[in-house]
Amino acid sequence: LPFRQAMRTPSRNEAGLELLMEYYNQLYFLDSRFFPPTKTLGIFFHWYDSLTGVPSHQRALAFEKGSVLFNLGALHTQIGARQDRASLPGLNQAIDAFQKAAGAFNYLKENFSNAPSLDMSAASLTMLVRLMVAQVQECVFEKMTLLRAQNDFLARLQLAQEAARVEEVYSLVHQTMSQPHVKDYVPFSWTTMVHVKSEHFKALSHYFAAIALCDCPAPSDAELPEQEKAFLQFHVTMPEGPSLRVLLQDPEERRKLGKAHLKKAIMKHEEAMRIHGLCKILRKMDILQEVLSFAHKRSLSKYSEIDHEEDFFETGEAPDIHPKTHQKPEIKSPNFSQVKVTDLFHRLGPLSVFSAKNKWYPARRVHLMRGENGFGFTLRGDSPVLIAGVIPGGCAAEAGLKEGDYIISVNGKDCKWSKHAEVVQLLKSTGKEGVDIGVITLQGSECPKAVDRKAAAMSSGSGMLKSNKENSRKSLMNSKSASTLLVWSKKSKRSKKSTYSGVPFTAVGDNEAMY
Repeated sequence: LPFRQAMRTPSRNEAGLELLMEYYNQLYFLDSRFFPPTKTLGIFFHWYDSLTGVPSHQRALAFEKGSVLFNLGALHTQIGARQDRASLPGLNQAIDAFQKAAGAFNYLKENFSNAPSLDMSAASLTMLVRLMVAQVQECVFEKMTLLRAQNDFLARLQLAQEAARVEEVYSLVHQTMSQPHVKDYVPFSWTTMVHVKSEHFKALSHYFAAIALCDCPAPSDAELPEQEKAFLQFHVTMPEGPSLRVLLQDPEERRKLGKAHLKKAIMKHEEAMRIHGLCKILRKMDILQEVLSFAHKRSLSKYSEIDHEEDFFETGEAPDIHPKTHQKPEIKSPNFSQVKVTDLFHRLGPLSVFSAKNKWYPARRVHLMRGENGFGFTLRGDSPVLIAGVIPGGCAAEAGLKEGDYIISVNGKDCKWSKHAEVVQLLKSTGKEGVDIGVITLQGSECPKAVDRKAAAMSSGSGMLKSNKENSRKSLMNSKSASTLLVWSKKSKRSKKSTYSGVPFTAVGDNEAMY
């Protein structure tokens, strides 16, 4: 199908996201129309693994749904990575995109089980969710550097804590990537990049702590209580030495602690650069090298500035900074209801009746004449109209119509979506030559009750997931999970419209009309 081919290579923008959502929603109709719940069809869905490129295929429609969801998450990451993160609007858009990517991967993880392919295993999806969250946290840090006054003591403490938080989440991602079931699958460049970022942001947290202590003036008596309160929650463990009040008000004590933080920052910068040098792919990324080198030189310069020749004290071990963020990442699940779709197979009739869960006898064409007392049947409902009763010995019975037949056409006009009154009008306009009626009968039910089923509304930097496969994602999905991805709610039984004729017939029900 052209629709599916277009979905496999979507544009890297909102239009591409909408195309994926539209296709995903269309799969509900496809599932309901053609995929019986009790057996699989001989239709194979082909995809490629997102990282290894290994082709895979499966007959379960859940495999197709899962692959589309994976591509939705991948496309969000690519959109997030393309934003201009030097501006506030660009940062906000990147944060939104990475949060939606995390939501797509998390939704996939929660709704699929026992996936045999590695990229859709629980371990891999957990790693991807955490990676997206880490990228959100990195953008939040960058946002703070744009918003906060750099010469303010409290603002610099907050920057240090934000950097410590970024380090914490990237450390968690690195731990996840190092697990046995993920380690051999995730590219070495990914694992190395995450490790580098972890060390880099730890260095930045110590750098901003030193800047706060060394570049900001000692607090006034009015400022002291607020700074004391902030500093009490700043370190993981309190630094050794004088009391907090003395530390904050004594420039020399501030310099000593600041020097200890800078010493640790420089060590972490050097570790980040060492790890970076281990990966051939990362060594080719000039901009990454520049960022690491700039941060390292900045810390060295500040250390030289505050280092005095007459310093005879041994620089102590600076305690780590307590991670804290002012904007916690939000995992945004896909909002399937935001893209409205029309059933591609609408002309086949209402899903309440014409769905794969029902089995049908072959359609029949019946020529019916009108007798003195009418056609001899009662009708009920609409879309499609149901023959609710047949008078024994009447014209309808002699023509072969049965109770439980659905009228799908009258004189060649399709009536699957026709209202009760429309079908009645077509029948009444019949002349002496009679009328050709197309009917279809549900197997195993003499007079089924039609229930509408409609889709329930589903709601609810980096760019490290860029794929050279143009989103050609795939996974093997267990056929048992074929119906686990979407949950559809039943609508209340539809009202049965009816019209009464003047002909008495004791078998006519309250919502039925005889003709």
